[in-house]
Amino acid sequence: MKTDIHPTYHENAVVTCACGTTFTVGSTLDAIRVELCSNCHPFYTGKQKFVDTARRVEKYQEAKEKTKKAAADRKGRKVKRAVRATTRKKTSIKV
Repeated sequence: MKTDIHPTYHENAVVTCACGTTFTVGSTLDAIRVELCSNCHPFYTGKQKFVDTARRVEKYQEAKEKTKKAAADRKGRKVKRAVRATTRKKTSIKV
């Protein structure tokens, strides 16, 4: 086996989050920077944050509303057509 191939292990590596929280862990790096930690992650805090730079969430919600409206419109049309069809059949009968 080769000797000295493993990286050095730092028992007190400092992890720094973007929110300002710091804590120590064991790692092969001596300092780690992260964007989210357990103090600011939405799963742990229960707060939901949207980082929406291109208005994608709003566009999705608008498209969903349009499809709901179109589905309701189609349903109304089918009912109107059915009513017309039944009334036409009754009036078109010749005696």
